[in-house]
Amino acid sequence: FQDPLRSFAGREKYKRPLWITEALEKPTVTVQEMSMQSTSSLTIKWTLRGKPKNAFFAAAGGELVVRIDSQFVLNQISGQVLEHVESWDLSASSPLAQAYFWFSRRVYSTVEAGKDTIEAAKGVASRLNKDDNLEVYPDPLGDPTKFFTRPDDLNQDVVQIGLFLAVLYFIVQFLKTTL
Repeated sequence: FQDPLRSFAGREKYKRPLWITEALEKPTVTVQEMSMQSTSSLTIKWTLRGKPKNAFFAAAGGELVVRIDSQFVLNQISGQVLEHVESWDLSASSPLAQAYFWFSRRVYSTVEAGKDTIEAAKGVASRLNKDDNLEVYPDPLGDPTKFFTRPDDLNQDVVQIGLFLAVLYFIVQFLKTTL
């Protein structure tokens, strides 16, 4: 996802509370146009309207009207969204409503960036705290009772060397007969 103030990757951050619900009183969304430029490109033009939750801006600035142009790049096979880019047009709003939008959106984006930083730090810390036992690997499906050990015995090494020599012998014999 990318807009003029924020960008992120992954689905999880879409689940967080939206700026719209935090900043606007009874917001409404109207879709003006949806078009597929190709099987992997989608454009949605929509309008967001609402009164600022801040009483001063609501009284003095009036209704906030944001025309949004959302561009999506889709996976042609699964239809999954690979890219989501938004652009905003606030020309239908008063200058005071525009100031409210940019200020509240900047605050929201800063708070979300802080959450992203905390999540990234927790992820790094959890990776650093893992017990790195290179001889035992836990089951990747998450079953803690199953473990895989790396075969490290002489018999396995002899079998692998024997297979390598056999393949090498067959290649040499093949080259002798063809050349």
